[in-house]
Amino acid sequence: MLSDIRRFALATAAASALLAGAASAQTLTMGAIAGPESIDPHYTATGTHSEALKHVFDTLTHSGDRLQIEPGLAESWRIVNPTTWEFRLRRGVTFHDGSDMTAEDVAASIRRMQTLSGPNPTRIYVRRVQEVRIVDPHTIQVITDGPAPTLPNDFIRLFVVSARATAGLTPENSNEAFNSGRAAIGTGPYRFGSWTPREQFTVERNDGYWGGRPAWARHVRREIANPAARVAQLRTGQVDMIVRVPAADVPTLERDRNMTVLKAETVYVFNLALDQRETTPQVTARDGSRLAANPYRDPRVREAIDLALDRRALAEVAMEGMGTPQSQMVTPGIFGYNPAIQIPTPNVARARQLLAEAGYPNGFRMVLNFTNNRLPGDNGVGTSMAQMLARVGIEVQAAGQPAAVIFPARARGELSNIMAGWGTLTGEANYYYSANAHTNNRELRLGAFNWYGYSNPEIDRLIQAANVELDEAKRRELLQQVGALFMAERVVIPIAAVGSAWAMRRDRVTLRVGRSDEETYAWDVTPVAR
Repeated sequence: MLSDIRRFALATAAASALLAGAASAQTLTMGAIAGPESIDPHYTATGTHSEALKHVFDTLTHSGDRLQIEPGLAESWRIVNPTTWEFRLRRGVTFHDGSDMTAEDVAASIRRMQTLSGPNPTRIYVRRVQEVRIVDPHTIQVITDGPAPTLPNDFIRLFVVSARATAGLTPENSNEAFNSGRAAIGTGPYRFGSWTPREQFTVERNDGYWGGRPAWARHVRREIANPAARVAQLRTGQVDMIVRVPAADVPTLERDRNMTVLKAETVYVFNLALDQRETTPQVTARDGSRLAANPYRDPRVREAIDLALDRRALAEVAMEGMGTPQSQMVTPGIFGYNPAIQIPTPNVARARQLLAEAGYPNGFRMVLNFTNNRLPGDNGVGTSMAQMLARVGIEVQAAGQPAAVIFPARARGELSNIMAGWGTLTGEANYYYSANAHTNNRELRLGAFNWYGYSNPEIDRLIQAANVELDEAKRRELLQQVGALFMAERVVIPIAAVGSAWAMRRDRVTLRVGRSDEETYAWDVTPVAR
């Protein structure tokens, strides 16, 4: 059964569209911070990529407003035995080319995700899958490599593509096939229209959508990376709404009688990840000479960096009040959050002492890499962190870059650190820890985002135990233990959770909800009746 919330949103939007009249309800134009990086939904796990393509491609399960798991293309699921999940598929669902969606399409999508790679591989969502069995056209059994209690959570990113449309595609030609529209055939509420990279993504209404007819005939997601430009286009009426409003503009827009502002806390956490490889490319002595060892491998150096950071100042000043200081990589509403982990108190004197004890009394020189266009405040946080590190004697070259540049560089091993945001989008802490805290192990399909070479056998043991623990209380305890150990290591230093704001023209649209994952869908936006 389609979730009540989503069905209500679609029905309300459609009814409002009729009231608003054809002229005002035809096109929803949104100013987005970024768009898809390809039209292939399996190309990358990046949030803005997934958000855009959910309009064209459905997922097996859906994530609700607060990340609760809801039916998607699978209307129900159950555990058959400790290593087998059975998913019953929704009947009567058709692809945009008119063909029926069946279990074969789901199986083909899983197999495809297991083999494709990109800058942020989506293999993480099918890492537990060992085998897929088709019971009948509308029933599929997924055999896992052990008990997999969070499999339905992972499948909120299992985009189902047409087996027929993707047959014969290779990693080398997939992007071309999807970007041209030839393989861009989904079951979602909108059909693929056009895409100009870094500019605009357009979709057209799918009148035969299984979840109900969408309100908007056309949805345009205009990529406007510059925050000031997004606000300007909203004010001049070039877009109906914008996402991720700059914190400095929130009070002004709230006072504008022509605008409506909606704010929400999110699950994204800014964090600084530090390279643990023996040699690292972007750290030198202050005179530019090579160091004998990678300073980040010394726990005293990592603690010094941690103590140099004033999280409250970063949240209140650099993020202009739109952040919340964070002690760990998962936010309080996430399953496995550990309330015992305390937010560190900044201590410049102790940080200097630790650097001296580690053999760096004069500090060292480092490049600080950070995204400058992905989440609200990331550029301000990155530049402010550089100033804070300078106070303890570390000479910093601030290197803010677009996410589309910095993430591939990270995957190629070219960075010594990165400050960016991570959102635990499945609602369970194991999503983060199994991908980032576990040793990078391709055989176990764990540690996919552990680019920094960190390895701790005890953390690995706890993560593997949590992966197969079906008892929720025991699994929560295991995840809390992982969090305590991983945060004590300071290989990844959490900084602040990200707040977000949406702004819209009051006479044109209303947004039903500000989601905690920041994703914004056309079906949650209602045209204003006039």
